[in-house]
Amino acid sequence: MRPARLRVVAVELFERPVRLRLPFRFGAVTVTACPQAFVRAAIEFEDGRRAHGSAAEMMVPKWFDKSAHRSDADNIDDLRDALRRAAHAYTSATELHTAFGHFANHYRPLMREGSRCGVNDLTTNFGAAVLDRAVLDALCRALGTSFADVVRVNAAGIDASLTDDLRGFDLDGFLRTLRARSHIAARHTVGMLDPLEGNAPGEDALPRTLRQVIAAYGNTHFKLKLGGDPEADIGRLTDIAAVLDHLPSYAVTLDGNEQYPDLDTLARFCERLDAAPQLACLAGRTLYLEQPLPRSLALDVAAQAVPRRWPLLIDESDATLDAFPRAKVAGYHGVSSKSCKGVYKSLLNAARCAQWNAAECSSRFFISGEDLTMQPGLGVQQDLALAALLGLRHVERNGHHYVDGFAGGGASTPEQERFLVACPGLYERSHGSVRLSIRAGVIDLAGCATPGFASPAEPDWTGLSPLAPRAPRNDTATPRIPAPC
Repeated sequence: MRPARLRVVAVELFERPVRLRLPFRFGAVTVTACPQAFVRAAIEFEDGRRAHGSAAEMMVPKWFDKSAHRSDADNIDDLRDALRRAAHAYTSATELHTAFGHFANHYRPLMREGSRCGVNDLTTNFGAAVLDRAVLDALCRALGTSFADVVRVNAAGIDASLTDDLRGFDLDGFLRTLRARSHIAARHTVGMLDPLEGNAPGEDALPRTLRQVIAAYGNTHFKLKLGGDPEADIGRLTDIAAVLDHLPSYAVTLDGNEQYPDLDTLARFCERLDAAPQLACLAGRTLYLEQPLPRSLALDVAAQAVPRRWPLLIDESDATLDAFPRAKVAGYHGVSSKSCKGVYKSLLNAARCAQWNAAECSSRFFISGEDLTMQPGLGVQQDLALAALLGLRHVERNGHHYVDGFAGGGASTPEQERFLVACPGLYERSHGSVRLSIRAGVIDLAGCATPGFASPAEPDWTGLSPLAPRAPRNDTATPRIPAPC
């Protein structure tokens, strides 16, 4: 199929507050509330036909940028500005390009503009990552087909123009091999403040402790947060193992969130984990260790010092399209897929895994599915559709635990009902809200295989607020997309 050529003719930016029912601590940061961004884009084809598409993403502070001199409010404003810069760039271009061509043409200019504005690459890429999903949704809707089918026939025009290491690789052939999974295991996040056992009173009847979560959802996959102190982390893992070891089978991943200050401290933690008899089962069921070192250090040290039984994976370090090849040289084997980092980046990194594994006749290199408190609706559906197409067997999901379903995300009752009806199997109604359905630890993705980018329903656009500016505003009209800073 010949890739469709189009221009982006309009972009609207909105947001809605999300209140967490439980405080979520990752690394040194605790989040209790943050806004969710919504994007609606209009595209126009060569023949003048138009289509609209949508996307949504949480604007979580202190993940994209952990700098001490930037507040939570600064972080969120930086993400809003990244959306504005991407929208301005895409709508200012009058030339026709493929959907991927728009991303490719603006990738480096947006990076330069973000640097000039004083923000890091991960923050800058957030803007295009969300906008690209809205454009893909519009393309899928115009073609009357699903995200998986659009990718398989490469109607988006994905190429190796930004990834020299993939030149000569049969990218179209690789995309044709992708088959979306119909089910995926939910890997439950155990935050550093999360209670593990006993009574944990709260404002609602939803599960709060790890043991209650397992009883309610039947999870068998878990993501365990680390704090960067070997002694404290081993103690916390010992308490978690006391709960998980009662399960007939389970698997875990460990997430350092950049908290280990250097390779020596990380090596001490790994030695302690390897030697602790009470952690023998958990250590043997650990799949990989995610981003333990600060991004300023991670790609410049030899990660081979960590025992090979726990492959290392980059997450926050995956800020640019060349990050994974650099991480490979340093001894890393994995990279995370997150919608907030970009659909195209995930697909290109998956192609790299295929290329490298084929060259070695191995399966050492891999891509994982990670979450950023993704909310029900556009956000969780598009991220799940991407994970399913990558063939992932499990994906970290935590938004359904830390937020009270659609209600906690501010969605109206009619909006909740639309998504419930449009996505059978993916959602259920319980405890006064429509929420993600997880049964026996598994999410049913059949409802995502519809025309569009996994989005048969849309949010209540009239109930959203315009994306908030940095400076106070006297009006509430939908803002025009400003020029770059």
